[in-house]
Amino acid sequence: MTQLERLRIRPEFLAAAKGEKKPMPGLVLQARVNTNHNHIRYGLTASKKVGNAVARNRVRRRLRVAAEQILPHSGRSGFDYVLIGRQATLARSFRDLLKDLESALKRIHDAPQGTQNAPQGIYNAPQGNVSSNSD
Repeated sequence: MTQLERLRIRPEFLAAAKGEKKPMPGLVLQARVNTNHNHIRYGLTASKKVGNAVARNRVRRRLRVAAEQILPHSGRSGFDYVLIGRQATLARSFRDLLKDLESALKRIHDAPQGTQNAPQGIYNAPQGNVSSNSD
């Protein structure tokens, strides 16, 4: 079983925010490779949008248990993960929350390298010199 360590200080969370981001119905997962560590590190956060302090603490508790159950098996060593709680985290069944985390991890790790942050669709088209004067 892989060792889990918690992210605790703001710069670690900010570094993870620069990595991949996968929104799911029950949570948002951010992940980033961290070459300074050879084990899995994770952090939890829930903004005031989620609710009052009681609701945010409940969201973080649910995410903590989900992370402790899923990350040792589906996470990768050398990665930092941040689980962001949503309002739906409270109402979602725990089984669905676990599935959300597993599928987010799978989507992050199965994405081809180099294209993970590229926008999809027409936004990939090169931008030409567009003139507003069409006389």
